Amino acid sequence: MASVTLKGVEKHYGASRVVKGIDLDVADGEFVVLVGPSGCGKSTTLRMIAGLETISSGDVMIGDAVVSRLSPRERDIAMVFQDYALYPHKTVRQNMGFALKVRGVAADEARARIDEAAELLGISHLLDRRPGALSGGQRQRVAMGRAIVRHPRLFLFDEPLSNLDAQLRGQVRTEIKKLHQKLKTTIIYVTHDQVEAMTLADRIVILRNGVIEQVGTPDEVYNRPANVFVAGFVGSPAMNFAHATVKGDSLVFSDGNGVALERLSLPRGYLAQDKRLIVGIRPEHVLPCGEGLDEIAVRVEVVEPLGSDTLLHFSLGGATVTARLPPAFRPAPGEMVRLGIDPGKLHLFDAAGELRLGS
Repeated sequence: MASVTLKGVEKHYGASRVVKGIDLDVADGEFVVLVGPSGCGKSTTLRMIAGLETISSGDVMIGDAVVSRLSPRERDIAMVFQDYALYPHKTVRQNMGFALKVRGVAADEARARIDEAAELLGISHLLDRRPGALSGGQRQRVAMGRAIVRHPRLFLFDEPLSNLDAQLRGQVRTEIKKLHQKLKTTIIYVTHDQVEAMTLADRIVILRNGVIEQVGTPDEVYNRPANVFVAGFVGSPAMNFAHATVKGDSLVFSDGNGVALERLSLPRGYLAQDKRLIVGIRPEHVLPCGEGLDEIAVRVEVVEPLGSDTLLHFSLGGATVTARLPPAFRPAPGEMVRLGIDPGKLHLFDAAGELRLGS
């Protein structure tokens, strides 16, 4: 196993800066997920760690060694790709053992490593089949097994589940989590799916436009997002946002024309009067009315029954808000209902810089 350190890492393609001075420390044995929208630089960063992309400036360290100028083979890493990259004419056993053969590992040891990895991943019965006879989930397990048999210091995963359907993604995601718990090897994992990031990671690195927006545990990025981008990116359904102004001890929401619509208690009284804010509300924090909650009257626009809960859509301060409510809560579209919001659950952001206010 090994730690990974990125110091001022950049990647330029001509005049275009794709990765802009990333600093990151990954602890030995840690599972870190790089997540962000398409084009944010997460896969490019992973490929620079692997040695598949040259670094324009900065350094990558694996353990105590600077590996920025070393070839991928010299870095002692194993990478699992989105498209599996299996040899179609070779059996599963031959695919898993190919890198060991190239490295001159003795046949008996190679067989033992392959059998051990196949048992770990539940694919022992597939060793004599070829990739064309396997499902997508089975092919991904083979790709993972090929990485495991190398006994690398570092595993790199580049969107490994994006070609699988939703059910298979859930199954293989669980296998990857179990794999890390058993092997305790350092993993850096790239995805655009924030659900994958939340369920897999010890820590999440959220990127946008080649810059790190926040690094933290799943709990930290969910409950204390650093800015509006992070708050809106993490969570499903996404956090709601509405513009409000501080008036006395209240947050006042208007219709965009200066007409006050609703008021909520201000959870942090030190904010300047007339300060303009972006208020974030998680869908699960909009509730049926109850003690200790601020009540708002809203007109229901859309109702989505999901079985386990009901999603309710309405307008607040000119913004569409989604509420996640109990399944029995089924008002009709157009109906006026009263809902409750806990002021202590609100997230406040400065309207100008979109940065989080307070702790």
